[in-house]
Amino acid sequence: MSKRFPDGTLAVDGVDLVVERGTTTCFVGSSGSGKTTALRMINRMVDPTSGVVLVGGEDVAGREPVALRRSIGYVMQHAGLLPHRTVVDNVATVPLLSGTSRAEARERAVEMMAAVGLDTALAKRYPSQLSGGQQQRVGVARALAADTEILLMDEPFGAVDPVVRAELQEELRRLREDFGKTIVFVTHDIDEAFLLGDQVALFRPGGRVAQIGPPQELLETPADDFVARFIDAGRPRSILR
Repeated sequence: MSKRFPDGTLAVDGVDLVVERGTTTCFVGSSGSGKTTALRMINRMVDPTSGVVLVGGEDVAGREPVALRRSIGYVMQHAGLLPHRTVVDNVATVPLLSGTSRAEARERAVEMMAAVGLDTALAKRYPSQLSGGQQQRVGVARALAADTEILLMDEPFGAVDPVVRAELQEELRRLREDFGKTIVFVTHDIDEAFLLGDQVALFRPGGRVAQIGPPQELLETPADDFVARFIDAGRPRSILR
């Protein structure tokens, strides 16, 4: 798939990859390398200029955009919570839109709050009354409450401090094991990509994928000098499973 914007910018250039069911694929690269645009083509927040995106073998271009987005969980950097709704109603958003009764939607929302490590006593608070880390957990709980197989995560932990970020990373690894989700995760941090990803797609400037493979493969056999330099600059920890 490729994406050229009306101003002529080629944001994504011939990206070709497969995300296996039940795995986590991390898109990593510097700002402006096309990784977020590539992510957003999966749920039609951005439509490709050329190429095709298949979810479960079905071309997403044939899906109604709103219905498609409700079928794919989405978590962004600043959580994107609705400020006028309580925590429990934020988490219950998609089930409510899908016709679930308010009582049932709220019951599931409370379950998902507990699943992501949120004190359920926070259910009646508003987003402004939460810390940044708590807000991000609400965003993850909301995506889980939608009960979708796929989660798209766009730098979801980039706006929190390092201690909270490490906690959220470990929480996400546990959640993937518990819920069996297929996750596409965007980050600019190679360390985070290696920690979370079963496969890592490293984007170079200009929207092309420099290398895609398991973290160990990128570490041991970088495709070129760009990949080697990007990894060296990130100074990854010894975090490979």
